[in-house]
Amino acid sequence: MTTDTRPKIASRQFMVGQQSVTVTGIAKGAGMIHPNMATMLAFLATDAGVSRDDLQAVLKRSVDETFNCITIDGDTSTNDACVLLASGASAPLVQGSKDFMAFERAVLEVCQILSEAIVRDGEGATKFMRIRVEEASSREEALKVGRTIALSPLVKTAFFASDPNWGRILAAVGRAGVLDFDIDRVSIFLGDVEIVRGGARAPGYTEEAGARVMAEEEILVRVRLGRGEDAATVVTCDFSYDYVRINAEYRT
Repeated sequence: MTTDTRPKIASRQFMVGQQSVTVTGIAKGAGMIHPNMATMLAFLATDAGVSRDDLQAVLKRSVDETFNCITIDGDTSTNDACVLLASGASAPLVQGSKDFMAFERAVLEVCQILSEAIVRDGEGATKFMRIRVEEASSREEALKVGRTIALSPLVKTAFFASDPNWGRILAAVGRAGVLDFDIDRVSIFLGDVEIVRGGARAPGYTEEAGARVMAEEEILVRVRLGRGEDAATVVTCDFSYDYVRINAEYRT
């Protein structure tokens, strides 16, 4: 560990007939984290019997849904890896079978736990946020909007301050580069509190209601684009004084 404050470990088990199959993973990372993994090391291992091609396909799908959907600070590095190993010491698995689906689900859950643990341990982080973008015309469009929100320093510092600044979130949505974007279709929620409707402050919204949600350590931000049926979630954290201190003082 470098700036990590705690180890990151996850494990899942499932039964194949009378045999127990395990997927276990460890990861390292707390800063310079952005899609395409960045400064992150993750190693997963299983005793299942799975071919190399099937392992690669399962790992790619799982990474796309987890490690490639997190960001701490938008920075990256040349040093990253996510590896899935199979010893074959336990049950052989056939692609398309119920047992193989259980294996893929276990890999996905381990990747999700580890990737979220990285964000929770983000350098100086005090808040954990899920940015859920819904009603997009494609998953790529939803990811583009989610990442723009998650990368905004103004949004991240507002979360650190527990400030329900809906204008900063809406501004990030607007500059995400969505083709033929219509702000009048946009709604935004902090938890269960609607803060934006029709591209403007939601009727009945109060700062007190927004501040109540922002005071929590885990916050769900939901953005509805009103453009389609696709969705994606980006996981991120806030920017605090300690993020600046850690990176101002850190030398390799």
